[in-house]
Amino acid sequence: MRKIEIVVLTTALALLVTAPLAAQEKRVSPHETVSATVGGGKVTIEYGRPYLKGRQAVGGKLVPFDNVWRTGADEATLLTTDADLMIGTLKVPAGSYSLFTLPTDAKNWTLIVNKTAKQWGAFKYDQKADLGRTPMKVTALSSPVEQFTIKLTDSSLELTWENTSASVQLKSAK
Repeated sequence: MRKIEIVVLTTALALLVTAPLAAQEKRVSPHETVSATVGGGKVTIEYGRPYLKGRQAVGGKLVPFDNVWRTGADEATLLTTDADLMIGTLKVPAGSYSLFTLPTDAKNWTLIVNKTAKQWGAFKYDQKADLGRTPMKVTALSSPVEQFTIKLTDSSLELTWENTSASVQLKSAK
């Protein structure tokens, strides 16, 4: 009887240790980290990169209009800045934040900076925790982008996916 208890306990312990690792491996969307220096400060964005796979992204079932989107796949997109930053019209103090987007139609998107830095998707998104919101410039692309991409430069943040590019200006808040 003692050997059975040890085997059961060992098996249970092994499952507890390996289950989180298996969950990470099952991700369909790869994750990426992009960084840039903006006005002397480092800005980093960590996000999941979903594929279209023949689906309609924004304005469809994946990202319906008038719904807050996690701006990627899996966890909410994470923005970290080590210096105060201006994102469009929004002053963002040094720190870590979640990024969400609110596409209201094909031409109007809003970038949301939320003070709850680490959260899963937009399931527990709470507008009361928003640092603020800023409009994005939206343009139609001439050719489709299969995989969601965030481009970060010393002066802009750009989201591209499907036939859409949404961007916002970045600069130091000094």
